[in-house]
Formats: sequence, C-alpha cells, structure tokens
Amino acid sequence: VRETFPMSSLIVAGTQASASHINSVIVMKMSNLHRTSKEKEEDSDLESDMSDDDDDEEEQTEEKKPKMSCALINHVGCVNRIRAAQVNSQTFAASWSETGKVFIFNITEQLKAVEEPDLLKNYEDSNQSSLVKPVYVFRGHRTEGFGIDWSPSEPGVLATGDCNKDIHIWKPLEDGTWSVNQAPLIGHTASVEDIQWSPNERNVLATCSVDKTVRIWDTRAAPHKACMLTAEDAHESDVNVISWNKTEPFIASGGDDGVLKVWDLRHFQNKTPIATFKHHTDHITTVEWNPNESTVLASGGDDDQIALWDLSVERDDNDTSQNDAQLKDLPPQLLFIHQGQKEIKELHWHPQLPGVILSTAHSCFNVFKTISV
Repeated sequence: VRETFPMSSLIVAGTQASASHINSVIVMKMSNLHRTSKEKEEDSDLESDMSDDDDDEEEQTEEKKPKMSCALINHVGCVNRIRAAQVNSQTFAASWSETGKVFIFNITEQLKAVEEPDLLKNYEDSNQSSLVKPVYVFRGHRTEGFGIDWSPSEPGVLATGDCNKDIHIWKPLEDGTWSVNQAPLIGHTASVEDIQWSPNERNVLATCSVDKTVRIWDTRAAPHKACMLTAEDAHESDVNVISWNKTEPFIASGGDDGVLKVWDLRHFQNKTPIATFKHHTDHITTVEWNPNESTVLASGGDDDQIALWDLSVERDDNDTSQNDAQLKDLPPQLLFIHQGQKEIKELHWHPQLPGVILSTAHSCFNVFKTISV
C-alpha cells in the first residue's frame, strides 16, 4: 500500500498499429506522479506569502513533471489484449495477437531496464527490442481472440478464448514452457470476449460471449461437461467484459447494450442481476472491481467515459440536490465520471496504489485518482 506522493507504477501494454508499422509490447515505468490539484491552504496567514512563491512556481512545476521510461519488444501483429503475471521469481506477459497466435514473453529483464537508466540505454543501444523472442507460442486457436487471464491462485496457469468460441487451458511445465489442452471447453456458441478466473477457486473460471451469456466453468471436468452455470440472455446483445469480485460472490458484466450488471453467484441462474445500471450511452468495453473496496467498481466504454460506482450507496429522499433535474436522473451509486479520452479500451485499478486507476484509449493513457475512493 503506497499512498504518498510522488507515486510510481510499472505497466505492460500492447500496440495496435497499422500494417505498415511494427507493433510492440511496451514495458514502462511511470514515475514522479504528483497530484495535479492544489491543496487548500489551511492557514490564512500563508496567503500573504503566495507572491513570494511565484518565482519558484516554474521550478516546482518542472520538478513535478511526470516521467516515463519504456523498454519495447517487437510483436507480430496487433496486440488484441495483454495480461501479466508473476510465476515464481519471473514476470511473464501473455498477449493475444490478431494473427491468431498467443505469445508468452518473459519481461523480467525489461522491468529491470526501466528501473535503471544505464540498463535501459544498453537495452536500446543493442537493439534488444527486435532480438527478444517469446518463450512460448500457441498456434492451436483457429482464429484470433480477446479472452485471456492468468490464474491468481495457481501460478502459470492461463486461460485463452477466441472468436471461434473455443477456450483452452494452459499449465506450466518444469522446463519453462506450457502444456495447452488441445480439447477446448465446449459451451459457448459465439466469440468468447472475456475470461476471469475465480479469485478463490483454483479450478473455476467465468467467461462472457457474443452469444449473450455469462458462463461458469469447472476446468477439472471433461471439456464437454465443464460448464456448470449459465446466465442466458445476460444482456440484450454481446457481453464484452466481466470482472469477478475478490471478496464477494459477485460478477460484474458490461455489454454492447451499454448496460452494467452485477450478478450474485448464489442466485446466478435466476437470470436476475442484483443491480443494473444504464448510464453509459455506448458499448461498455471495460469493467473492474476495486481490489480493496468490495462494493466499488469502475466501468468504461465507447461513450468516452469512465464511471465509478459504489453499490453500498442508497438514494437519500431528503437530499435537496435531488431537486436538480440533471442529478435526479443519475443513479445514486454513481460516484464520479472521468472524461477526456477517446475510445476507451481498458481500465485497471492499481493493486498497490489505493484508488488509482490506469486507463488506455485510442487517444492516450490516463493515470488518475479521485477523492471518491
């Protein structure tokens, strides 16, 4: 838990460049991250000294500029989605390529390079970005895909799902490679859009699909019997993303219908979510529960908004602000709206910086922290 400024963060991301450009896996360190809003002066006597600080303001601004260092790895094809995990003492990134292949890169050296300027200079001077090769490549999917997730409870175990409805389970081997079950899990009838391993059950995972369903699987069962629970018609159209709550039996889902839903796994097949929010005006492309606050989650989408929600909030009938017509139409659980990015792709709560969200979009990266969480 790191709450003091300046903050820093290590990130892995992937590019989706045009055919004439080289795509990359980017390992980066963002550092010297300061708050952008000025704190209110608590002592009114300080106001008289404000003019004395004007000369130092430019210097202070320079000192507070954020910094970023990057180590690149050449990637074959656009990166559809990328996920990182630690396996023993190494850090690996698994990437879905538009070519239909899934790559695993060992990014341990790149993480060291972005921490040390001399190592990074040597990495760049020796053109390492074009020399690094994946430690494993899986060519068993029949088409490209987007669903991919590392198991949080069994290091090195991975699940991947493609646009042809197939889901494959990976297990690490002692020689540093992976064994992939060639028999896919059977159940979905259309593209698998997202995969989430259970945070508590090592053999259980959830998936969502263009077939409008959210499914729960037990990977110990035979592939044609692995689907345990199904929420049919979970959304009116494609279900794009899901997120499994780390401490409560809840799964959040977002779809092309712009609706955010929360499901209680104890009543999953009742087809009735415990919460439904219609705030987004376009496809929801990302959703994630806060890792530290079990009732808080964030969602983002093609309406260029990221919304923060708190399920524990209830409408206060005595709240005078509800007389405002605009506020009255907003769900009381809506804490905050973040804007400024175009075509938002993914958001993630930082696991060590409480309340900090990193979001990617067609236009830029954002790193922000609100007073709401």
